[in-house]
Amino acid sequence: MSVVNADSCGRTTLVAIFLGIDGGGSKTSCLIGDETSILGAGAAAGSNLVRVGEAQAREALGAAIRQACTAAQVAPSQIQKTCVGLAGAARPEIAERVQGIISELIPGEIQVVGDMVIALEAAFGSGPGVIVIAGTGSIAFGRSAQGEIARAGGWGFAISDEGSGHWIGRAVVAAAVRAWDEGPAENPRTLEGLMKSWRLQTREQLVLAANATPPPDFAALVPTVLSLADSGDRIALETLTRAGAELANLARTVIIRLFANADTLSVATSGGIFSSSLLVRQAFYKRLRAEHPNAAINPGVIEPVRGALELARKGATK
Repeated sequence: MSVVNADSCGRTTLVAIFLGIDGGGSKTSCLIGDETSILGAGAAAGSNLVRVGEAQAREALGAAIRQACTAAQVAPSQIQKTCVGLAGAARPEIAERVQGIISELIPGEIQVVGDMVIALEAAFGSGPGVIVIAGTGSIAFGRSAQGEIARAGGWGFAISDEGSGHWIGRAVVAAAVRAWDEGPAENPRTLEGLMKSWRLQTREQLVLAANATPPPDFAALVPTVLSLADSGDRIALETLTRAGAELANLARTVIIRLFANADTLSVATSGGIFSSSLLVRQAFYKRLRAEHPNAAINPGVIEPVRGALELARKGATK
């Protein structure tokens, strides 16, 4: 269904309405727009089905969509096309489950794509470039001028997602425990910050929590790590610097595969780690420019949800 608008002469026109959704591990973002304008936005908790489960994903998606519809003064039934981007969408069973959840809320056409697809669209449209995403997880994704695509990372917390929120939290815990082994006076501030974040009283409790099954929410430690870094904590500073270098390595892998002989190439970043940590951004830029001085790096942090809206307008495809 389209929205009916009347011009100054009383003539009516049909306006198509589109919805873009970025379903992250810690945040869900929605944008509603017509062919050219953004009409409303909504946000809620994470809706990455793999990470938060179906019940929370359904609740978060519903909340974000309702908020966006209210802001845009549009009913869900008026939305013609929706594009949802989220990690894990390459798995057909995940894409089908997400499409089923959205179809309970919106009757129009629904497309489900990977989070890197909407981020690449937001950064470069249909053009070439490399996008590096660092949120709860991480991945680098690129497309050449010939349309060839490549990715690096994003294979899950246990074996990949370098430089991500999960990686940072786990790395700081590991480094803090190692420093304690070397001498308890080395890092009391680091351990105290981590224990406070997880509401624990002792180092032994921290170790047990870190080794629990299922694994704890290491990404939830990122605000504490940032605060520790701001106060000059050595372990936090070193970990954030390593995170930036790891993310540059992901970009480098994609660049070598797609742009080895290119005179110039475009690189952009996205995700909460880049937006919240200047140190990560600086380390990323320094490492990448040292190895690829021909890289034009976008100094801003891309909002993938804008790419989702644009793909909905185009009639998104995987």
